[in-house]
Amino acid sequence: MEPATQEARLEQVEDLPPGAEQRIAPRFTLLIRAAKLVSAQGEFVCVIRDVSETGVSVRLFHTLPSCQDFALHMPAGAVYEVTRVWHKGNEAGFTFTGNVEVEQLVNEASDYPKRGLRLALCFPVTVNMLSGQSEALVENFSQQGARLTCDRLLAIDQTVRIQMPALGGGKPREVRAKVRWRRDQHYGVVFDDTFTLGDFARLAALLQAPALLEESAAPAPAD
Repeated sequence: MEPATQEARLEQVEDLPPGAEQRIAPRFTLLIRAAKLVSAQGEFVCVIRDVSETGVSVRLFHTLPSCQDFALHMPAGAVYEVTRVWHKGNEAGFTFTGNVEVEQLVNEASDYPKRGLRLALCFPVTVNMLSGQSEALVENFSQQGARLTCDRLLAIDQTVRIQMPALGGGKPREVRAKVRWRRDQHYGVVFDDTFTLGDFARLAALLQAPALLEESAAPAPAD
């Protein structure tokens, strides 16, 4: 599964009849631009739908945390402070608390263009290998890989199987991975079985605030 496409375009405003309202701030449409919302409850994956100089709207894969204030982290490292103004289902709108250069946000550059969105979440996992198994601690992870700490000596390019928490309960999900770098007891692994953006987002919610998944799955109340 390839990482989420990150593209953007500036909507062209057609000629409007006299007296018609025009948007105060030019609005961009972002196509599947993955980002993360950071709040007091944790770090949560979202997809930016559109953005202007005054605010941004996003879609999540679960219910939005109840916080009012968030920080919107872009994959290349830029951070924007935002405040929630509306929320409906898995979608939400925010205003920027400071001035924002929209074109800079849309066309952000990164020193690591192939690096996907990473979450700084710590959680225990079991690493299986031909010689046995060992407990490890994930320090951060993305759709494509993770950084972890393990007392067991692992070799560069060694293939391992990592037991990840399962969505919806049941037995852990086993993810095949390969060791790419080692520094003392710290390792970087690349997943052979990558996560879809949705599963990545839901796993992050499961690890930090599982109630958000339950609320998202709950049927809407009858009118």
